[in-house]
Amino acid sequence: MEEKIYVTEEGLKDLQEEYNNLVHVVRNEVKEELKAARAQGDLSENADYDAARDRQAKVEARIADLEVMLANYELIDTSKTKSKVVRIGSTVTLLFMDINKEFEYSIVGTTEADPLNGKLSNETPLAEAIIDHKVGQTVTVNVDKPYDVKIVAVK
Repeated sequence: MEEKIYVTEEGLKDLQEEYNNLVHVVRNEVKEELKAARAQGDLSENADYDAARDRQAKVEARIADLEVMLANYELIDTSKTKSKVVRIGSTVTLLFMDINKEFEYSIVGTTEADPLNGKLSNETPLAEAIIDHKVGQTVTVNVDKPYDVKIVAVK
């Protein structure tokens, strides 16, 4: 059995849209590219054919990845994140003790992670350290150079 993929409703919608686009649009485009390249003749030295085959391999690999994700997802229920305990789906304000600055992050599954936009994967050392901890607690993040963060707020 595959590992669960945690996604929000928005993330699930994005995965489904990407899957549908690849299966119903991009796959057909690649078939046409291959058909056009084959029509050029000798395939042994045909750069267009090689490029189309490469694209086909990448598209089919991504479709396979998405199928696994869509078969093994667990929806993050953001309605349950109203507690003061950090969970997947929570938005948390953290005070980084070493620099005395606050940052806000949403804890999401790996497929939605985007740290530059405040979306932190649940599998990062920071998220793993703060999950199941409460507002007011100070937690040490165990990385090469450990640091402390204080949980200021949880939404």
